Amino acid sequence: MNDLIARIREAAARGDLLESSARNVTGLLESGASPVALASIRELLDAGDWAELNDRFYRTLAFGTGGLRGRSIGKKVTEAERGTPLPDGRPQFACTGTNALNDFNITRAARGLAEYVLEWWAGAGRAGRPAIVLAHDTRHFSRDFAELCARVISDSGCDVHLFEAARSTPELSFAVRHLGAQAGVVLTASHNPPHDNGFKCYFGDGAQVVEPHASGIIAKVNVLATDRYEPVPGDRRGVVHRVGAEVDAAYMERLETLLLDPDLVRSQRGLKIVFSSIHGTGGVIVRPMLERLGFPFVTVPEQEVQDGRFPTVKSPNPENAEALTLALALAEREGADLVLATDPDCDRMGAAVRTAAGRMELLSGNQIGSLLAHYRITKLIEQGVITEANRARAVLIKTFVTTDLQKAIAERHGVRCVETLTGFKYIGEKLTKYERAIPEALRAGYAGRSEAETRRLRLDHSSFYVCGGEESYGYSGADFVRDKDGNGAVVMFAEVAAWAKSRGLTLDALLDEVYATYGFHLEKNGSLTFEGAEGSAKIRRLADSYAANPPTEVDGAAVVARRDFARETIRDVEGDLIPKEAMLMVELSDGRRFAVRPSGTEPKIKYYLFARREPPAGRAFDPAELAALKPAVGAALDRLWEWLQADATRRLEA
Repeated sequence: MNDLIARIREAAARGDLLESSARNVTGLLESGASPVALASIRELLDAGDWAELNDRFYRTLAFGTGGLRGRSIGKKVTEAERGTPLPDGRPQFACTGTNALNDFNITRAARGLAEYVLEWWAGAGRAGRPAIVLAHDTRHFSRDFAELCARVISDSGCDVHLFEAARSTPELSFAVRHLGAQAGVVLTASHNPPHDNGFKCYFGDGAQVVEPHASGIIAKVNVLATDRYEPVPGDRRGVVHRVGAEVDAAYMERLETLLLDPDLVRSQRGLKIVFSSIHGTGGVIVRPMLERLGFPFVTVPEQEVQDGRFPTVKSPNPENAEALTLALALAEREGADLVLATDPDCDRMGAAVRTAAGRMELLSGNQIGSLLAHYRITKLIEQGVITEANRARAVLIKTFVTTDLQKAIAERHGVRCVETLTGFKYIGEKLTKYERAIPEALRAGYAGRSEAETRRLRLDHSSFYVCGGEESYGYSGADFVRDKDGNGAVVMFAEVAAWAKSRGLTLDALLDEVYATYGFHLEKNGSLTFEGAEGSAKIRRLADSYAANPPTEVDGAAVVARRDFARETIRDVEGDLIPKEAMLMVELSDGRRFAVRPSGTEPKIKYYLFARREPPAGRAFDPAELAALKPAVGAALDRLWEWLQADATRRLEA
C-alpha cells in the first residue's frame, strides 16, 4: 500500500492527478481499502489512466438533499471489479472511488441516516426502536445495495422493512406511512443510464427529505470518512422484516381511488393501450392495476424482463421517443390508441397517442400534466366534489418550470395554483403541510383512513390536492403517495383517454380543445452536458456567470423581468418561503421566457423555454387560428434555444 501512496503523490506532483484526487485516494487507502479497491487503484495507476482516476476520486460523493447518485460502473471497468462473470453482464463489484456509488458510499449514507433517525427518535422521547423502509429498482447492484443498507441500519439499532424484491419508488413512499416507519430509502438512479445508481432518502411523512431533516442527515453522512464501523450490542440491534404482498395490496387499494369515474372506464371497452415498464419495476403494480380496473391492454414482451442493462433501449427514459420504439411498433400492429411507459423505478410516465390523422405522437410532460389537470378539475366539479363553497380549498401544485397552462386551467375554475422549486420533495412538503393543517384531534390515524375520509377532512379543514406534477414526466393525484407516481399516472391518464374516447375525441384533439379554451402554451427543454471533474467545473462557471452577469437582451428581445432564486427572497402564493436555489428565470418583452439551472442529479445545466398566445377576449381560438399560430410559436422557441446555446459558449470562453 505504501508504494501506491508514493506513486499517487508523485502523480499529483507531476500534475497528472488533481490534488483532491490524490488526497481522496490516499485517504481511502489509509482507512483500509478492500482488496478489490486496492487492485483497481493499482491497475489504473499501472495504465496511467489519470482521467479515470480523477473522475473516480476528484471528490467524495456528497450526500445532498435527495441523497446520493453516481456511477456504480466506471467508464473503464478494472479486472478486479469485473471479477466472476455474472449472467446479467454486470461487473461483480461496484466501481471503486470516493466519487462512485459503491459499498463505501452506501455504507456512509446508511450509517448517517440511521444515526440521525435514532437521535431524532430519542429527542422526541419515544420508546422502542425506529424503523426504516428499504426498496430498490432493477438496476445493477440495487439489490446488493439494499441488502447492505439493511445490514448497516440494523447494526446501527433501527428496525428495517426490506422489500423482498424490486419495487417502485412511489410504493416506497406509500410504504413509509403505511408501515408507520420513520424514514425510507430507495436504491435507484431513476431514468439515468445503466452505469448509475443512487440512494434516495425519505422521512416519516413519505416525502423526500426537506429541512430541517435534510441538513441534519447531510451533516451525519458527510462527516463519515470511512465505511468501517462497530455494530451496536446484540440486544440493541434492529430486526430486518421482509415485506411485499401485503404492502402491494394496500397500495393498489389506494391506487384504485384515483379513478374518478369507474363506469366511464367500463363503458369504453374499445380503448386499446400498450404498456411498457422498460425493464423496470412498473410491471409489478401497473399490470394487475390495469386488469383490476378493466382497461384493455397489452405489454411489450421484450421489455417486461427486469434487467439493469435495459438492453432494448439506449436510455430507459420514457420521455424519449427511442425508448418507446418497441411499444410504438406494437401499437401499430395492435391498432392501439395509447402507449404508456414508465422508467426503471416507475416514478415517471411517458405517453404517445394516436392522433386524429392516425399517427402515433409523443406527448410532452407538460401536455400530459395539463390533460390530467383539465380532466380531473372538470370531473371533480361535475361530480360535486369541488363546489362553489369549497373550491378555495382545492389546489393544483406544479413547479416553476412546468407549463403555465396548468395555472391557467386551475385559475379559470377558481382552483389555487401553487408553484414550487424543481423536485417533487417540495410538492410532498406541501402535502404534509396540508395534512398538519387539519385539527390534531381529527387527523388521528390519517394515513390509514380511506380516501373519501381524508378528502372530506382536507376540503373541510385544509387544502384538497387535486393533482400536480412537473414537466419532467412526474405526476400525482392524491396525497397517499408523497412523491411522483408512475403507477398512479398510468391509472389517471388511461382514464383521460377513456374520457376523450367517450366524447369521440382523440387525445390530440382533446389537447387542442384545451389550447383553444385556455390559450396555446408551448415549451421546449434543452440541456448542456459536461461530465467528470472538468465538466463539473464548467457547470459551476456557467451558473456563476448567469448570476453575476444576467442577460439584458436575448434574441433581439429586451429582458423585462428577472428572478434570481439564489439571491432573492421569494414566496409562493401561500406565503411560504421558497428555498434558495441556483436558478435564474428571465422574462422577455415579446412574451417568451426561460429558466436556467444546474441539474441536481445529472452532469447537466438545464434550460426551460416557454411561449404562449392567449385566445381573443371572450372566445376560444377557432381551429384555423390555432393551426396557424403553432408553427410560429415553435419557431420562436427554436430561435431562443439557438441563442442560449451560443450565449453559453460565449460565457465559457470569456
